[in-house]
Amino acid sequence: MTQEELDALLVRVADQARAVNIPISRHICPHVRLNRRARTRFGCCIRRGGTHTIELSAQLVREGGQEAVARVLAHEVLHTCYGCANHGPRWKGYAQRMNDAYGYAIRRTDDYASLGLEDDRPVRYYVVCQRCARRIPRMKRSPLVDHPERYRCPCGGTLRVERVGDLDDMKGDDCP
Repeated sequence: MTQEELDALLVRVADQARAVNIPISRHICPHVRLNRRARTRFGCCIRRGGTHTIELSAQLVREGGQEAVARVLAHEVLHTCYGCANHGPRWKGYAQRMNDAYGYAIRRTDDYASLGLEDDRPVRYYVVCQRCARRIPRMKRSPLVDHPERYRCPCGGTLRVERVGDLDDMKGDDCP
């Protein structure tokens, strides 16, 4: 997707929001900025000096389809509304309005699979539930990785941490 196509998609999404009476800011930079370093977020709305700039992950723009890019743009455009810097009730109401009107699937957070992207981030840890065996990948140390005993899985199970290197060490002699 070229910069011109990306900017045109931003205009389309903003027009859609206005068409369903969502009070988005009139001060949105008309050019989408690409972030080539973003690995854990797909988009960001930055407010400086009263102007909002929408930033997207270069991976999303490069590998995602137009629907995925439009969905993330719509998510970020909603952050330009008064009282919508977070994902509170007002933002959620506007997101639902866009979803109902245009078939988007705007959510508070997205994941690689739902956007049609390959998750190529290096996994260093897995937090594993002892009850349901859910495996939660983690790229770096965090309070969850350092102290899994302080947290619970959504199913209520206790958690333990596996280091990816430790998994390699557990291979038997007959494994390549």
